[in-house]
Order: sequence, then C-alpha cells, then structure tokens
Amino acid sequence: MWKLLVRLILRNRPGILIVIGLLTIVMAWLGTGVTLSYDNSRMLPADDPSVIEYDAFKKRFGEDGSILVIGLTNPDIFKLDEFNAWYDLTMDMQKIDGVEGVMSIAKAANIVKNDSLRRYDFLPLVPARPTTQAEADSLKEKILALKFYEGLLYNPKSNTYLLAVTLNQKRLNDKGRLVITDNIVARAAKYTAQTGHELHYSGMPYIRSVMARTIQNELFLFVFLSILIAAVVLFAFFRSVKVVASSLIVVAISIIFTVGLIGLFGFKITILTGVIPSLIVVIAIENCIYILNKYHWEYRNHGNKILGLSRVVSRIGFASLMVNTATATGFAAFILVSNQMLREFGIIAAISIMVEYVLCILLLPIIFSYMAPPAEKHLKHLDNKVFSSVLDKIIYLIQYKRKWIFSIAGILLVVGIIGMLNMKTSGKVVDDISHNNILYKDLKFFEYEFGGVMPFEISVDTKKKKGVMRLPTIQKIDELQDVILQNKEFSKPLSVAELAKFAKQAYFNGNPEMYSLPNSQEKNFVLSYFPRKAGGQKQMLSSFVDSTQRYTRVSFQMADVSTKEMNRLLDSIRPKVAEIFPAEDYDVQITGNSVVYARGTEFLIKHLFQSVLIAIGFISLLMALMFSSIRMIAVSMLPNIIPLIITAAIMGFTGVPVKPSTIIVFSIALGISVDNAIQYLSRYRHELKVKGNDIGRSTINALREAGFSMIYTSIVLVLGFSVFMVSSFGGTQALGMLVSTTLFIAMFFNMMVLPSMLLVLDKYAVTKAFKSEPLIEIYDGDEDENGNHNGNGNGNHNGNHNGNHIDKNNGRKPEH
Repeated sequence: MWKLLVRLILRNRPGILIVIGLLTIVMAWLGTGVTLSYDNSRMLPADDPSVIEYDAFKKRFGEDGSILVIGLTNPDIFKLDEFNAWYDLTMDMQKIDGVEGVMSIAKAANIVKNDSLRRYDFLPLVPARPTTQAEADSLKEKILALKFYEGLLYNPKSNTYLLAVTLNQKRLNDKGRLVITDNIVARAAKYTAQTGHELHYSGMPYIRSVMARTIQNELFLFVFLSILIAAVVLFAFFRSVKVVASSLIVVAISIIFTVGLIGLFGFKITILTGVIPSLIVVIAIENCIYILNKYHWEYRNHGNKILGLSRVVSRIGFASLMVNTATATGFAAFILVSNQMLREFGIIAAISIMVEYVLCILLLPIIFSYMAPPAEKHLKHLDNKVFSSVLDKIIYLIQYKRKWIFSIAGILLVVGIIGMLNMKTSGKVVDDISHNNILYKDLKFFEYEFGGVMPFEISVDTKKKKGVMRLPTIQKIDELQDVILQNKEFSKPLSVAELAKFAKQAYFNGNPEMYSLPNSQEKNFVLSYFPRKAGGQKQMLSSFVDSTQRYTRVSFQMADVSTKEMNRLLDSIRPKVAEIFPAEDYDVQITGNSVVYARGTEFLIKHLFQSVLIAIGFISLLMALMFSSIRMIAVSMLPNIIPLIITAAIMGFTGVPVKPSTIIVFSIALGISVDNAIQYLSRYRHELKVKGNDIGRSTINALREAGFSMIYTSIVLVLGFSVFMVSSFGGTQALGMLVSTTLFIAMFFNMMVLPSMLLVLDKYAVTKAFKSEPLIEIYDGDEDENGNHNGNGNGNHNGNHNGNHIDKNNGRKPEH
C-alpha cells in the first residue's frame, strides 16, 4: 500500500499540488467567516436541573449578568464641580447606544408619598444638575438619608460610589457588546482626564468583553511565537534555510486548514479553539523532523534523492500515521464530554492533527523532490556530538544503574501520589486572570467595597397570585436575607423586602430611622400605597416582582468564590431556605450566574477526569492493535502515566487548582508523550526479529536508533508549548507550563524507565504475541538496493554512540 502511495505521490506531483492549492483557497475562504465567540459558554448540558431553573429565571426576570459597574473613591464627591462631573458622566452613559439604563447617586429614584392619590410616586432623586453648592449640600443630605442605596450605590465608610450601567440584553452575546463597553470606557476615560480620579470597572459584561479581546490578541501572538520558535529550532537542527522554508509552508497550510475547519463546522473561536493553530504548528514541526531525519539518513546512506524520498513515505508513513492517531486520540477524548466548547475543541484539534499529517506526508516529499539534494553540511546534525553524549550516558545508566533509575522513579511516584492528593479544585469566574491584571484588581476593589459583582439570585414562587405583597412573605424574605448576609461573601440585596423598608421610610416622610419592615399595624397603609400591578410602566417594583405578583426575586451580588466555597455556602443556605419557606406553600430556587458557573465547573471537572480515562483506554486499544500484547501495553503506558501523576503533584504542591483549563492538560500530554513509546517499541520489536530475540542488544540498539528523534521532538514540543506561558490567562499559562513539564518528564521516562523495564522483565514482557505479526505493522523492514536489511520505522538518526552510522545487521558502516 505504501509503495503504491509513494508512486502516486511522486508521479502526480503537479496534480497533488494543484488539488492542495485549491483546497487551501477554499479553506482560507471558509476561515474568513470565522468569528470570536461572545457567548457566555455554557458548561452544563441543557437538561441539567440547574440550567432549567436558571433559564426559567431569566425568562421571567431577564438576564442577571447584564450590568457593568464603575467605581470611584472620592471624599469630595458632593462638592459642586465634583458632583456635576459625576452627574454628567452618568447622563452621558445613558446616551450610549446599547445602554438600557443607568443608576448612580446622580440618577436614582426616590419614593415619595402622594397622600392625595394614596400612592407612592417614584421621582428622580436628583431632578436637575445642581447649580450652587447649597443645592449640592441639600442633595448630599437627601441621598445619604436613603438607606436603600447604602451598600448599593455608595459606601459611606470609604466614600466610594458606584455607577451601574445596564446593557441591552440582545447585545450581550454578540460583537456589539465590545463596542458598547469600549464606548463606556472611552467616556469614563474623559471623566478621569477631567477630574484626575481613578475609576474601576467590573461586572459580567465588562469581564467577558476584556477576556474576548484578550483571546483575539493572543490568537495571533501564539501563532507568531510558535512559528518563530519552530523556525529557530529547525534551523538549529538542520542548518538549512530550504528546510525551514519548506516546513513552514506545510505549517502555514495546516493553520489555514485548521481555521477553515472551524468555519466549515460553523464553530466560533473560544479560549480553547483559539490555541489550536499554535498546537498544530508544534505538532506539524514534530512530523517534519521525523520525515527530514529519515530523508537525510537515507540520502547519506546511498546518495539517491528519489529513493530516499520514496523510503520516507514507505517506511515511516504508517508509523507516523499511528503516532498522529495517538495524539489525535488524546484530543478526541474531549468529544465525549458533555460540554459544547470542549467538544468543539476536541473535534477541530483531532481532525486538524490528521489533516496536518496528510499534508506533511504529501507535501514534504514533493517539495524536496524539486530541490537539490542536501549538501554535506546539512547532514551534520546526524552526528550531533552533544546528543550522542547524552544518549551514551542514558545507555550507561540503563545498563549499569537500573536500580537507581527504578529507585528515583519509585520516589517520584510516591511523591507524585502525595502531591496529587493535595490537589484542589476551583471554579472562579476570573480564575484564569492573573492577580496582577487590572481586571482582577478591580474585581477585588468591588468585592471589598460592595461585596462583589457576581450575580446570586433567589427565585420565590408563592404559588398564588399577589402572594408576594403579603406581609408574611415579605418577612420571610427579610429573614432569609439576614441569614445570607451572615456570610461576608454577599453584598446588600435588592428585593421586595428592601423596597418595603424604603416605602415605610417614604411613608414617614423620609425619616431614616423608619427604614424597616412595616409591622402588622402599619402594613395596611404602608403597603396599600404600592400600585396594584407590578407590570406596565417601568416602576421600581417591577424589577423584583412579576406582573401577577406571584413570583419575586432576591438579588445579591457576591464575591468570586471557588467551587468548594460555593458548595459550602449553598450547603449552609439551603437548609435555612427550607426552614423559612415551607415546601407546601413556597417553591424557592437558588440560581444566578455564579451558582450555575460553580455547578458547571464541578460537572466539567468530573467529566474531564473521565476523558483522561477514556484517552488512556483509546490509546491502549491503539497500542494493542500495534503490539498484540497486553503485557507490553502495560509496560508502554506506565512510563507515560507516571509523568501525569508527577504533573498532578506539581499542581498540588504549587497550588495550581484543578479547573477546566488545567484538567485538559492530562489528555493532551498523554496523547503526545505516548508517541515516543510507540516509536521506540516499534523499533525494539524490529530489532528482536533482526537480532534473534536478543532482548539486551535489541533494547539498546532500539534506543540508539530512536533516541535522537525522541530528544529532537521533545525539545520542539517543550519549546512549542512554552509559548502559552506568555498568555494573560492563568489557565493558558498553566497549559503551557504543565504540558511542557509533562512532556519533558515523559521523555526521560520513555528513554530510561521503559528500556530498563524491558531489560528487567526480559522474556516476561516479550510474549509470543508481541513477537508475532501484529494486527497493524507500522515498521517496514525491506531490503535496500544492496540487499542489506534496512528499516527505520521512525525516521530517526541511525548511529552508534560516537555518531557513526552502522548497518543494523552486520555492523558495517554504509558506503557514502
């Protein structure tokens, strides 16, 4: 099959180039339609009870995450010029397209009793821009007397004030949100320039907009850095501009296909799919190194360019296919996770890896067939003395210091298990934002001054019309608020209970001391002034109560807490809810963006752990097809699973939390690191056939053959993944650091522990099934033109520890 493929490739070079060129144009066109995802990614499936409750809440009361907040600390806010500047800022925010409403001390409603009509009038707290200091002083007295807004719009202890901007809900999940937030920030920047006061920004729309913008910027940064590192590493290894250029052509086309696939499937660029192009650069360069190493070795062996290119495809084509399949399998495991964002990531990454493999195996032989043969200086990398010295030392340790190798591996395993037990989960909305980032600092500012900005909602169904405005219901809501406010993570709530207190204060002519719930004697005249219907005009009551007055909400803002903390809070609140609101009379649901996010994180982590097990299972199945030996599968997987445990320990000891952005590390790293095991064991089985089942010689010879490419590709992978460490997102930084660390550790486990296990286990591991023909043969061992048995299943450097190239059967140096 592979010999036929070689003939088809080399005899139809122009046609293949034309087809690939046309497909590249099509994929580039598809890629032009790809956009960023502005949706608030849903981590739970649609039929999850938490999602159903949350969707019902939003349908009844609207989106709970539509408010952008601006904070200011200013002790002189009520000086005329200062107040007017804040007033102007507030009014200008209302004029911005896409802004539904604005609230601050300069634009808030006051409840005024209208005795003649026996109702409450909701009037502007600041009817006009003040023109004198006396007016500003009067406003100060009036505003600070309204306890309803204390803790919501101002903090009297720190002289901190809040401006809340409500965005159009229809524009929250499209590009328009970025335009709106940019306009808001631009107008606020003019205020800062005018007054010199620093402003702080937060709220879900702002956080999501900043993160979307960062994803967009980092997408191009990662691709650029990946290509730069790839070019430098290729030139350092091969000392050839032609090699670098040809490899980068393959890389560029692979990136175009990746972006085109995102468009073809109708997906959008998320924080995960945004890193796939950079991943493809790294994996494509790994394949290029395998192919180029094999080509250079073949050409130096016999000096025939076309024969060398033919053998590249026929002898490592299937080996590379299996290696890329293993890598793709690690990503494909995410397809089985019940999360749309991860499924999209798994689909695009897995398909892109296989497409990139096809492009490498087709384009590189064609490109080099048109070029002049490699010069002698371009083949010097085959005699790299540094890598030869490293390989010599590794072989010495394997032959004479295996006890040390196993002892160190055992210690690392024990420490790894201990560290793994110290791992902690996290589910914060801004978990991936650096603590030095202004976004994180501003979030902490609002948590300190106002309790937080993350929506925490309680929906109360009284099961009867007008049940909300009954005094017993209002008293129960107030009692629940007191219970929740015992936790420092929550801000002052907005609810019908707080509105009833506000109304009582208004009924008694604005006396601050009367800010409390009306008692049984007061309820008839205090509550009777409320309108009979909550709907219709945009009255304050309609924000908390539906038109039938059967349903109401209690809205808290809370700190951004971990999944563990959220579960602790919910576990303490739910029994109180059940105690305060009898189930036969009320149906109470705790929901909100923060609750659903924490539940989604918990769900995702659980299923991502399952994806790691699925990846291990799929890769084991693939190796079973290649090696036909259960014992050999165990031997090959162990050196690749232990590095995952060590990486987990690093997370446990350094405090890197388990979260969606870090748990994906394990499936990705496993799929890539097992490549070295496949390459080595393929060569090892071939050596067993050639050496007459001499396990000792076969183990060492296979390492000499495979060792160089294992080192080469590991360097490329470690450096390639390290580009993600420059990200502004902590999760992406962790992805780069943890995958690089895992692959580096796995390289030494595959080069030292795996061969040592083969030598110690001897014939126990080398079963009859392993020596027999497997279901899939990935190593071609045909004879060369001189009749010498010659096969290199991985395209690796073939030489002894001094860098000299020897024939694998009789030890003769090849003729050059």
